[in-house]
Amino acid sequence: MTDDHRSAPSAPSAPPAPSAAAFPAAPTQAVVLAGGQGSRLRPYTDDRPKPMVEIPGTGVPIIGHQLAWLASEGVTDAVVSCGHLAGVLQEWLAGARLPLRVTTVVEEEPLGRGGGLKYAARHLPHPDGAWYATNGDVWTRFSLREMAAFHAERDAVATLALARPRIPWGVVETNEFGQVLDFIEAPPSPYPVNAGVYVFSAEFTALLPDLGDHERTTFPRLARERRLAGFPLPQGAYWRAIDTAKDLAEAARELAAHKGV
Repeated sequence: MTDDHRSAPSAPSAPPAPSAAAFPAAPTQAVVLAGGQGSRLRPYTDDRPKPMVEIPGTGVPIIGHQLAWLASEGVTDAVVSCGHLAGVLQEWLAGARLPLRVTTVVEEEPLGRGGGLKYAARHLPHPDGAWYATNGDVWTRFSLREMAAFHAERDAVATLALARPRIPWGVVETNEFGQVLDFIEAPPSPYPVNAGVYVFSAEFTALLPDLGDHERTTFPRLARERRLAGFPLPQGAYWRAIDTAKDLAEAARELAAHKGV
């Protein structure tokens, strides 16, 4: 099931992006995975899907910020994959003044993350072109065009953005003798994590499973073949996954402290 929403450009503000001419090979199409139930965000998700939860202080749901960011990075067409309470999301998209063309798709039966991604990708306007994808619970700002250039330079089939989120606990630094040297509150993770933003070459769609999880099948296969790349988010880039009510509160505080995120 698909639905196409077309409306005049207008959206939440986003910082200026490099011109398209600087990155001529950057994709102009994207998939947004917006079907999650968001059980850890209850009661916010009792009557709406997770991407429809508003960032406090903005009056705009998560997906509104995402679509504005994608448009600022040169994306002209997005396919939004809906699931939980799909009608709520479709109704908002139909009435919103969007900065790009949006098509929605709904899985008739659960296909898994990889199957759902493949189903959505089949509705992209340019099946023989590269495309972006993003999880519907990510609020971020960085240059997708730079990520696409990184992807092309490495001749990768798939590239995932890598973030270093802050550890939610304070850590203790010790020396070789076991003496405590310092206490560090919420330091960045020493290991990068999958940031939920991707660049895919056209051939990637055919490698996805019809049913199942691509992170257990397609990604490991590409990693073994050295055709999977990881793009570290630039220093100072904003990134946050909205999983809990605490994440919403922290995002609101960060927005107040750094206007224009």
